[in-house]
Amino acid sequence: MKLMDLLKNCPVRNIHGNPDIDLHGLHYDSRQINRDDAFFALRGVVSDGHDYIGSAIANGARVVFCEEMPMHAEAVTTVLVDNSRQAMALASSEFYGNPTHGMQTVGVTGTNGKTTITYLLEAILSEAGLNPAVIGTINYRFGSDLRQAPHTTPEALELMKQVSDFRRNGARSLVIEVSSHALDQYRVDGVHFQVGVFTNLTPEHLDYHQDMESYFASKYHLFRELLPRGKGRAVINVDDDYGQRLAAMLPDALTCGRSDHSDIYPESVEISLKGIRASVTTPLGTVAINSPLLGDYNMENLLCAIGAAVALKLSPEVIATGLATAKGVPGRLEQVENDRGAVILVDYAHTGDALHRVIEAMQELSPNRILTVFGCGGDRDRSKRPIMAEVAARGSDIAIATSDNPRTENPQQIFDDVRVGLARAHKHEWRRQDAMTGTGRGYVVIEDRREALEFAVSLLQPGDLLLVAGKGHEDYQILASGRIHFDDREELRSALQRGDLQ
Repeated sequence: MKLMDLLKNCPVRNIHGNPDIDLHGLHYDSRQINRDDAFFALRGVVSDGHDYIGSAIANGARVVFCEEMPMHAEAVTTVLVDNSRQAMALASSEFYGNPTHGMQTVGVTGTNGKTTITYLLEAILSEAGLNPAVIGTINYRFGSDLRQAPHTTPEALELMKQVSDFRRNGARSLVIEVSSHALDQYRVDGVHFQVGVFTNLTPEHLDYHQDMESYFASKYHLFRELLPRGKGRAVINVDDDYGQRLAAMLPDALTCGRSDHSDIYPESVEISLKGIRASVTTPLGTVAINSPLLGDYNMENLLCAIGAAVALKLSPEVIATGLATAKGVPGRLEQVENDRGAVILVDYAHTGDALHRVIEAMQELSPNRILTVFGCGGDRDRSKRPIMAEVAARGSDIAIATSDNPRTENPQQIFDDVRVGLARAHKHEWRRQDAMTGTGRGYVVIEDRREALEFAVSLLQPGDLLLVAGKGHEDYQILASGRIHFDDREELRSALQRGDLQ
């Protein structure tokens, strides 16, 4: 592709050198550069791509996109831009033929609920015959084509290539989980969105965003800058405080919530261990819900999915059928079968708000006891650790704190932060024997996650509910020594089997 064609929608400050160049590939990693490729010098949290321009040129780059003139400018054509990340997003869209143009494209953003909503929308769009592809936390997929998801939202180059492949193979619609990092780093600026969904906003990623205002501003980018390009429509959960704020800023948005002041709201709701049955009012008519999803908070996810479908003008009948056939989301209140007369659930909840929502929903199901295993990741926002711990301790009969992904951080530092929250609910930490023989409520700290799960299983009595939170669908654990295979669901089944043999 000619360089000038690549720049059709890309704001450029200046071009130094020959603009009449054919480019064979685009890269932001200088090690991947081949002859006649373009290199994008991206500023990152840890490193600066401008430091690798010389390496990219040595490997054969003919064009360099950068925010300041490099030392070796005379050797290549240099495209000066204000923001290399945004330039890469817009250029990569052109390079791959604007793959999202003309697709029914829905972006879902917010702290919690994104993955569940994408699964619901995938089922609805499939029922509508719109052959959906999905880019999300669990994987990138279209039909039987499943690809690993190293990030919730990939870098712009990978995103456009993925979507281009899916579209070439028959995808007619696209659902994307849009993370705050992706919005802040302009990864989806080349996407033509028809619908943007806002789920909620609670403290998360504050090690990156620093404060909630910056976090909210990153989300607002989708609705302020990107939706108007595709003449799209916002769908906003106004049961959330930030959702109410966003809706006030976007008067044409479709609102969804519990109140009949919303555009989309439930007239009746019945929630049990069998799922959710409801009747939902929408501008297009009533949608009858018969969903296998568990928990009251999933009503918000269902309303958001319905809102996106209404924004795409799909019929109530198609929406209802799609929701009824939607598969369970891996690692989202996923049940682990057992013969103990107990309910065992694995969930991805890894923030204070998400954990609170899940535990509150489980309390409404009136189990005999709630046992919660949880952990907090290392090298991440420390402020959420005591919050999660207090939520687990107050909402559970027995809370078991353990390792999540400690990464390179000393696990004892993590547990020190966790114990602050646990101590707000209980004066003393239990020994394991206390939990096995005592009565009342308390907490235990067990560093090894496998031991913690086995101990939790050993405590189970008929009528109990065991919630294992934090990792959900993840089948790995990240330690200082590297990544190892670890799947909560597998470990629970093994613990149950060992217990049965004793």
